Amino acid sequence: MNRVTVKPEILLWARERTGRSLESLKKLFPKLDLWEKGELSPTLKQLEDYAKATRTPIGFFFLAKTPVERIPIPDFRTMYQERKTHPSPDLLDVIYICQQRQEWYRDYARSVGERGCKFVASSNLISNIEITAANMRQMLRFDVEERRQMTSWTEALHYFSEKAENLGVLVMMSGIVGSNTRRKLDPQEFRGFALVDNLAPLIFINSADSKSAQMFTLAHELAHLWLGESALSDVSLASSPSHEIEVWCNQVAAEFLVPFESLKIEYQKDADLTTETNRLARIYKVSTLVILRRIYDIGGLTWEQFKKTYNEELKKFQGIPKTSGGDFYRTQVARVGKRFARALIANTLEGQTLYRDAFRMLGLSKISTFHELGHFLGVL
Repeated sequence: MNRVTVKPEILLWARERTGRSLESLKKLFPKLDLWEKGELSPTLKQLEDYAKATRTPIGFFFLAKTPVERIPIPDFRTMYQERKTHPSPDLLDVIYICQQRQEWYRDYARSVGERGCKFVASSNLISNIEITAANMRQMLRFDVEERRQMTSWTEALHYFSEKAENLGVLVMMSGIVGSNTRRKLDPQEFRGFALVDNLAPLIFINSADSKSAQMFTLAHELAHLWLGESALSDVSLASSPSHEIEVWCNQVAAEFLVPFESLKIEYQKDADLTTETNRLARIYKVSTLVILRRIYDIGGLTWEQFKKTYNEELKKFQGIPKTSGGDFYRTQVARVGKRFARALIANTLEGQTLYRDAFRMLGLSKISTFHELGHFLGVL
């Protein structure tokens, strides 16, 4: 039996980057512990299967030393960096997919004469938080009173996303890699990222998170566009971000969604805290975690009270099962963004983009599904 010489440290690296334990992979590869110790080498077929299981390019196993994979955008996460050193293959692939879509849309926008988005990089770190947030609300036309009338966070998130796309932002929301339902994204690894570009500003939201949490992530990533800084975020309101950019974006997002002056009027300090946070969350269509932070910001809680209550509330969120499913075409449009999907489908039908490339970027495999998506979007 012919075996392939692979450095043990690369086999170990491939497993660790997936976040899987030795025990879980040994069910598929019983001799894995011996491979990692250098006591036995895999066959070529075993190595190919292992590459597929760890989502590692097969060529990496023939390198002289362990590869160093770097996230291609600034990484401002806090909570995840405390636990892992390797970005997961899922995270990297999602970023690469979005970069490809952004590159395509940038070329498309140039070809049709689209004007650049003036709001991109229109602020800086010394810009006034309240003024910036008010400017964002005005440009997006997404105020508190509109949200108060909405019946659910899902409705508010859909409306918010639509407003951002109308402004020129490519908004993509997905809880999986591409269309692969077996590759689920972990909101504990990242909640979203922003890819700054004047013609094709792009925001990706990890929709494996709760709808109310996605509201804040979308606002946070919009703040990154206003600042002109691409970034990968975990958007934790209870942490103290080490980077000044994340501090600024968190403050702008909080003020955008729950304005300081508005909350001072709405907040009933004598009411039961749990009842009050739930009431305010329904008004502003954000999570109770955001409300708790804003109550702290207006002086309604001490830092110790905030941390204690926030952590208790966070445990409740972690115990809530995430919903999935729904209409296929609506879900697919959310994953790639309505603005992007419409442009790509129309451009493909005009013969400017190959069907092969369109299928790859849309995550489709059948011409019938492509046409049905076009009908759903009103392109056909």
